[in-house]
Amino acid sequence: MIKSLLAIKNFDVYFVIGIIIFFSLLETVSGFLKNSNRKKDDWIQEILSFVILGNLIKPLIVFFVFSLGNIFLPEYRFVLTDSNFTGVLLSYLLVDDLIQYWYHRTAHETEFLWKLHRPHHQAEEMGYFVSYRNAFIYYLVMPNIWWVALILFLGGAKAVALGLILKQLVIIGSHSRIKWDKPFYQYALLQPIIKVLERIIITPAFHHSHHGTSKLELSSDPNGNFGNMLSIWDQLFGTATFHSSYPSAYGLLQKTNDSWKASYFYPLIKSKDKTSELSAEFKKLNTSTLNSITVPLTKGENYLWCACGKSKTQPFCDGSHHGTKFKPLKFTVKRDGDIKLCNCKKSNRSPFCDDKHLNLLN
Repeated sequence: MIKSLLAIKNFDVYFVIGIIIFFSLLETVSGFLKNSNRKKDDWIQEILSFVILGNLIKPLIVFFVFSLGNIFLPEYRFVLTDSNFTGVLLSYLLVDDLIQYWYHRTAHETEFLWKLHRPHHQAEEMGYFVSYRNAFIYYLVMPNIWWVALILFLGGAKAVALGLILKQLVIIGSHSRIKWDKPFYQYALLQPIIKVLERIIITPAFHHSHHGTSKLELSSDPNGNFGNMLSIWDQLFGTATFHSSYPSAYGLLQKTNDSWKASYFYPLIKSKDKTSELSAEFKKLNTSTLNSITVPLTKGENYLWCACGKSKTQPFCDGSHHGTKFKPLKFTVKRDGDIKLCNCKKSNRSPFCDDKHLNLLN
């Protein structure tokens, strides 16, 4: 059966479109789209990104790789044609997913790539088209697409076609508002199944956590769960958190009014909102000080301490760490009252002050 499908021209395209239609129908029937708070700019950016990615960016990169390959490595063209299909498929998927993990993680830890990926996290609702919501240049330099083009040049077209279908099924499913894994968490009989499954592939609960607004919420971890198709990389590199529930709020802590043009075409087009990272005037300033800050805290309540030193709400996190390698520190206190918190960001007892700032003052 697989061989018959592989013989159909562009069958992978039909399947990916079919997957999108499938999830769109489910979301429509379930009433999610009817109750959606999506704005016009959200729809424009998401649909435009999907169309341009498939019809311009990917073909352009494939053309470029084939052109270079024919010039510099002509003897390797279609060298994998007669290779073991399963081996090529597994190699393609594993390398692709590992590359995507690190590209995605790097996009959260470097300023420029974060600005290209930021539109993806501006979405305040999950949905199948959120999968494609990134800036134009983000996809243009995405190593996965270049990897796909290379495998195609080497003759692994059939493996790529089937691999893309499997990838999109997982990726769109994990972004959709259809939480297909929810029954597995609700019923004790099914829980062992999801415990195994979520440690292999990306489930909605796993990825929704990545889109949660703040780590203050138990089911949110916007600075973790970077996986694309497989969760094994997050587990291997220490960025995995597993939850059986979903965030109540999605999007960024700092809300800005960016047009779809600025979000999609940054840095060619900048945002007119001066509070936005996508604006020409925006600068992240160092707001740490050489003095501690004493604040009233409540016993048992969760707080997020700023570790990057850029927050406008010191000593607490306001999301300014996005685009850096810093992550906020979640903590609670054992008593009510005024607590002295570190704001020099050098304390060995972070988030609490250990008077290290006094040495820095001298």
